[in-house]
Amino acid sequence: MGSIPRNEKPHVVCIPYPAQGHVSPMLKLAKLLHYNNFHITFVNTEYNHRRLLKSRGPNALDGRPDFQFKTVSDGLPPSDANATQDIPSLCESTSKHSLGPFTELVSQLGSDQDSPPVTCIISDACMSFTLDAADQLGIPIVLFWTPSACGVLGYAHYETLFQKGLTPLKDPSYLTNGYLETTIDWIPAMKNIQLKDLPTFCRTTDQNDIMFNFLIREITRTSRASAIIFNTFNSFEQQVLNALSLTLPPIYTIGPLQLLLDQFPTTNLQNLGSNLWEEQPECIEWLDSKPENSVVYVNFGSITVITPQQMTEFAWGLANSNKSFLWIIRPDLVAGEKAMLPPEFVAKTKGRGMLASWCKQENILKHRAIGGFLSHMGWNSTLESMCGGVPMVCWPFFAEQQTNCWFACGEWGVGMEIDNNVKREEVEKLVRELMDGDKGKAMKMKAMEWKVKAEEATMPGGSSYTNFDELVRFLLRN
Repeated sequence: MGSIPRNEKPHVVCIPYPAQGHVSPMLKLAKLLHYNNFHITFVNTEYNHRRLLKSRGPNALDGRPDFQFKTVSDGLPPSDANATQDIPSLCESTSKHSLGPFTELVSQLGSDQDSPPVTCIISDACMSFTLDAADQLGIPIVLFWTPSACGVLGYAHYETLFQKGLTPLKDPSYLTNGYLETTIDWIPAMKNIQLKDLPTFCRTTDQNDIMFNFLIREITRTSRASAIIFNTFNSFEQQVLNALSLTLPPIYTIGPLQLLLDQFPTTNLQNLGSNLWEEQPECIEWLDSKPENSVVYVNFGSITVITPQQMTEFAWGLANSNKSFLWIIRPDLVAGEKAMLPPEFVAKTKGRGMLASWCKQENILKHRAIGGFLSHMGWNSTLESMCGGVPMVCWPFFAEQQTNCWFACGEWGVGMEIDNNVKREEVEKLVRELMDGDKGKAMKMKAMEWKVKAEEATMPGGSSYTNFDELVRFLLRN
């Protein structure tokens, strides 16, 4: 596209769900649209806006004339914590309190002389109150499901799980008595998946469970959107996408977004980042000194909280594997206390282990020194691992991470699951297998195959590249 006068540009309002794993892909999408001559208003919650300024510097979100940042209230009490807010509280609060502030913001944008009229809203699908704002204002809306398509397919069957009496669980003993190993044989594209491998919010004994009911609500409301976006690529989740397309509005698969972004020339938005914790660039310098495929990368994502005992078991498993490792330990990783490692562990791993509080993960996973990834199986991490051709030891924690793990270990052939009740001997064994074993080598080959397919999908003529072009045309038509 050629250059368009600013006040005539199509104007998209992007609003992510206020957690790291949702903000990052939405910002990538916003950058892609901006490159295609869209005027962007990116809406964070006030809480996350403060965190971004704290981690990235006071002028980090000053934006550009045609890429601006605005805020809305999440309805929760003010806090200066440097951590992801409680997810159930956030879901309940944004559903009840954010519609008014968001509608008012979009309405003001529409009458602002300095920006063009709002032509479309792109909202995180877990912020579906935006559908009501779009209806009130007569603006088309597209929903972006930032988890995996397979995770969303799991959520889409919560209602049926409830109707069949499989959830809520009769009592807490069902969590440990083998009940979660019940085979589900009626979900398309998930043949013989077990209850334990579906997104975890169905493991409740409470019919009024906030998250279980929230996901049913958000999935049901999805059908009201003009279109749906997924950060995935067709060959990776084809059968799942086929199943979802039977019940959802038109689907645009445009991932992996990072690879798609790499197709476009660098712009003045290159340094506009989304990390809510301060990055430590010295991670890359340390990796530069290591041999190819020699380092295990460990990161449990932006939300997972582990116990001090789990922390210790992972630490000694890594130490005893004798492998080099880069371990990202967020300030809020350990439940209720500061993340502390035994002094003997630090002494034993001196020189071959690096600990950091946060990093730019997609650059880490592309680094030649990384040979394996000990991951919580969040969707951004899973995709970034595939973009780097890196196999995984999977320790899923909650939400659809279990479903991503089931696909990674089975269908995609790139992962090995670690028991949730983590023990150092098992960590040591799986890390050794990942880095040196026959299974690890086979997984590496599969991961490299997916890397090639992901790259092909995001190149001109590839499925994601073409779908993004079609999405742009769709947004211009509506």
